Amino acid sequence: MTVTTTAHANFRGQAREALTFYRSVFGGDLMLATYADIHSAETPEQAGHIAFGRVKAPSGFDLMAYDVQPSKAYDPDENAFYITLQGDDAGEIEARWDGLADGGTVLIPLGPAPFAPLYGMLTDRYGLTWIVGVEGQDG
Repeated sequence: MTVTTTAHANFRGQAREALTFYRSVFGGDLMLATYADIHSAETPEQAGHIAFGRVKAPSGFDLMAYDVQPSKAYDPDENAFYITLQGDDAGEIEARWDGLADGGTVLIPLGPAPFAPLYGMLTDRYGLTWIVGVEGQDG
């Protein structure tokens, strides 16, 4: 059983470009899923934007990123990053979720997603936004 945290960068239409750049610097595997891939584009223009992106290198470098949806506020000076908490044990992740959610605000309830067995988003009582989930098969 493992639990890890990873920086999660937020962009508005630049996630693909940024992750490609970081891959050129750090190497590793580039994983991308668009809003069209997961059938959740809010607008036609958003379909090609990144809903889930990650660069993960054998050196240990690991960065996740996405393009913030048009319906959500985005200010790179205020919400440029989230913290991602992932694990391989659903029970442990659910317990961590419950702890973080105590006194916080659930933004996306923890549940199955097209790219992960469990996925959710919340802002804890201290104002940090967490993406919490069980890693998918492509991890």
